[in-house]
Amino acid sequence: MPFSVRPGGYSGAGGAGVNVSRRKIEEVLVSGLLDAMKSSSPRKKHNVVFGQENLPEEDPAYSAWMAKCPSALASFKQIVASAQGKKIAVFLDYDGTLSPIVDDPEKAVMSPVMRAAVRNVAKYFPAAIVSGRSRKKVLEFVKLKELCYAGSHGMDIMTSSSAHYEHNTEKVSKALLEVTSGIEGASVEDNKFCVSVHYRNVDEKDWELVARLVNEVLEDFPALKVTNGRMVLEVRPVIDWDKGKAVEFLLQSLGLSDSENVIPIYIGDDRTDEDAFKVLRERNCGYGILVSQVPKETEAFYSLRDPSEVMEFLNSLVRWKKHSL
Repeated sequence: MPFSVRPGGYSGAGGAGVNVSRRKIEEVLVSGLLDAMKSSSPRKKHNVVFGQENLPEEDPAYSAWMAKCPSALASFKQIVASAQGKKIAVFLDYDGTLSPIVDDPEKAVMSPVMRAAVRNVAKYFPAAIVSGRSRKKVLEFVKLKELCYAGSHGMDIMTSSSAHYEHNTEKVSKALLEVTSGIEGASVEDNKFCVSVHYRNVDEKDWELVARLVNEVLEDFPALKVTNGRMVLEVRPVIDWDKGKAVEFLLQSLGLSDSENVIPIYIGDDRTDEDAFKVLRERNCGYGILVSQVPKETEAFYSLRDPSEVMEFLNSLVRWKKHSL
């Protein structure tokens, strides 16, 4: 599960006084956040052509992981067989799923062929994109009106108290921009209801500084917390809402909450997608598909290696649907 830091004081059980220095608490929080940043952010590969990465078939650890989380392409017949007589709903992350992970988050552009694949999926299945980015930003990238969008990890589709959270994130975004301005490669992205601090282009020796500065800023925002993603720290409200809750909300909104007759398929690559995978596993319906080339602990049932395999899977879904009509 993602490491989470909620700023604030420390108290022992029953309110008993525990004499722990503020500096020591901060050191523990920053150290834990730094460890999570490293574990969730494998160093980028160089000189890699999209869709033609060196694949680890020979790695025993990877082979063992694939036995637990097999390829969704190799298991495609099994997946669609379970959907006979039922309705499939498709949920997609954006970064690392529909677009490659790139150094500059503003250049995470979807290819025309991927856009065509997503458009075709939306013609035949209820479909939605659930992203950590703002809904407006994802729509600018995807440029399709045929599907639903849930931004800020699903909080963009919420209405209750949204103005309060938006005000908080606007203020914290400005503060984070100010404190990270001197760190080469760091960038801050305001996603309306959450704020992303990207450290993909930051020298690893400065990661601890990034973690410390983010933690210090959040001391003034007790209603916000930070979680780690893939080369990014996500600052979001301390509320019981995540991508899993967003999927449940969308299923209900689309009239697809009947778990007996609906097969949700959620495809994503990041730790924040695990909340959605977990919901599908606990509902005992649908399939989470993790996009990854390295073994990861996951609640997903299946895996795909990269966006090119995601596109192949989506195209296969469309072909299957056409033939079954």
